[in-house]
Amino acid sequence: MELYKLTIHELHEKLKNKEISAKELTESVFKRLSETEEKIKAYLTITKDEAQKETEEADKNIKSGNASPLTGIPLAIKDNICTDGIKTTCASRILESFIPPYDAAVITKLKKSGYILVGKTNMDEFAMGSSTENSAFGATRNPYDLDRVPGGSSGGSAAAVAADECIAALGSDTGGSIRQPAALCGIVGMKPTYGRVSRYGLVAFASSLDQIGPLTKDVADCAVMMNAISGHDPCDSTSANIPLPDFTKSLVKDVKGLKIGIPEEYFIEGIDKDVDKAVRDAIKLLEGLGAESVKIKLPNTGYAIATYYILATSEASSNLARYDGVKYGLRAEGKDLIDMYMETRAKGFGSEVKRRIMLGTYALSAGYYEAYYKKAQQVRTLIKMDFDEAFKKADVIITPTTPTAAFKIGEKTQDPLQMYLSDIFTISVNLAGVPGASIPCGFTKDELPIGLQIIGRPFDEETIIRTAYTFEQSTDWHKRKPNL
Repeated sequence: MELYKLTIHELHEKLKNKEISAKELTESVFKRLSETEEKIKAYLTITKDEAQKETEEADKNIKSGNASPLTGIPLAIKDNICTDGIKTTCASRILESFIPPYDAAVITKLKKSGYILVGKTNMDEFAMGSSTENSAFGATRNPYDLDRVPGGSSGGSAAAVAADECIAALGSDTGGSIRQPAALCGIVGMKPTYGRVSRYGLVAFASSLDQIGPLTKDVADCAVMMNAISGHDPCDSTSANIPLPDFTKSLVKDVKGLKIGIPEEYFIEGIDKDVDKAVRDAIKLLEGLGAESVKIKLPNTGYAIATYYILATSEASSNLARYDGVKYGLRAEGKDLIDMYMETRAKGFGSEVKRRIMLGTYALSAGYYEAYYKKAQQVRTLIKMDFDEAFKKADVIITPTTPTAAFKIGEKTQDPLQMYLSDIFTISVNLAGVPGASIPCGFTKDELPIGLQIIGRPFDEETIIRTAYTFEQSTDWHKRKPNL
């Protein structure tokens, strides 16, 4: 079997037992890239030269017995996570030539673990989108159907993992941007609890919602990646200083007595029939393994999208004010300072980013702050309280990750509201700050992947991992691969 097809935990065993070298593994991944990247377009920057140097170091560490579970493992990183000396563009013209002088906290951790960087992946510009069509450098394609989107905004990372163009990847999730592309590409994606993983060095979209997380081929790899990137960081004031569990200890096939919350608000009219059936079948399977279903209510779910698009755009309008042509990034010529600002932002930002900056600036303006931003914050509290109430009855909550499977490229670009509804099932999780994961649970009649979303209590990623692992070990959905 080709090495690029294997998982982190399978490859770690082979590396540890000296059956293969990090050099052979890395060469296998880059060979795969040369065969498929032209079709998928998952990467914005490929770091082959840097990877070769890192490989030599990894092989030395493996030889001396100093290998961590990620030593010598080729990973991809979403292009809004800062990498020292390597371009970080956020898929935007305004940062097209930006090279950070420092690493994000998660990259520092991965470097200590001895990972190999394959490259930086494509995304919706500044993480604003659900299809990776908003990239200034072209769309990424879904490995299961090249005419369809991979989801977004971490679509490049999800497509790279699904197409075996890396062994695993990092993405960021503001309203579903890890879980939604994971579902559409048939892989595992986790959004950790807000504060579990440092945001230091993640280019901000909406600071109170953003969270970095892993995209992997199976649940065991997700646990390995969570171990590597989690933990307190003094550079991030929102990072939680709490004890860190070993997530791999949750890889146990056992859901006996587990209470699964089923919210009626998530099984709505308009949901694709294949998606509805696959999720209901998954719940039945877990019940057959000893879990117990309980009906729960999340009554404020209907307000989640409106709340999210006021809060996220407000934070974006504030965070993106720094791109003014003065400090870094693109600078356009202008008659005077104001003209230079306006020209820089007009040329540097794409239409979706401009739309969200305008929405956010409007919501924060003096006459509308109380009516929009303040009201949205109050509703956010109600959504959080809904989850608190639901978790008194349930250990985890199970829902579909997305209302449909992957849609066609260009299908929703002319209708932003239709595009925003792609995240209808994932947004509440970010608003409440709780953890959630998507795992493969079936395929549509068109052979497109379907995702199952598992939501947990704050800082209880272990129960999500245990539930996901139990389901995965009882099915073969995660073993299906796209035919490229």
